[in-house]
Amino acid sequence: MKKILFIVIAVTELFFTACSTQKSLPSIQNNHTPYKLQTSNLVTQKLYSSYKKWAATPYCYGGEGHNGIDCSALVQKIYKEAFNLQLPRTTKEQLKVGKAVHKNDLKEGDLLFFKTSYKALHTGIYLEKGNFIHASSKYGVKISNIRNSYWRKNYYLARRLF
Repeated sequence: MKKILFIVIAVTELFFTACSTQKSLPSIQNNHTPYKLQTSNLVTQKLYSSYKKWAATPYCYGGEGHNGIDCSALVQKIYKEAFNLQLPRTTKEQLKVGKAVHKNDLKEGDLLFFKTSYKALHTGIYLEKGNFIHASSKYGVKISNIRNSYWRKNYYLARRLF
């Protein structure tokens, strides 16, 4: 009986900590762009509101919740919460929705895609003034800017859903 109890406890701990094996995240103030609503645009308001719910959630490949989430799941969840739109689960599938948009014509809510390696894609949601929401593998859910040298050099394309 003790062995069974031990196994149940071990499996439970493994299940609940599977996505939290990374180092603890530094405080939001130090590593997350402060979010301040710049416009009264309804799309932007909804995106910032959803961002506040997810900010600093740790990154976890394949994760879909507040214990850990990956970039495509975050995009999917925010679109469902903010606009009641169901997107595909993976970045490769999200890449196929909507219509292509030139980088100079980005609007709030556009999906951004980055090629972070030969095979890897990363996605986020454009906010305004170059800022976008995404799930960073290093810092978790945060706001970054596409003018940052890393994002600028890895920018791939954007898609507009509405």
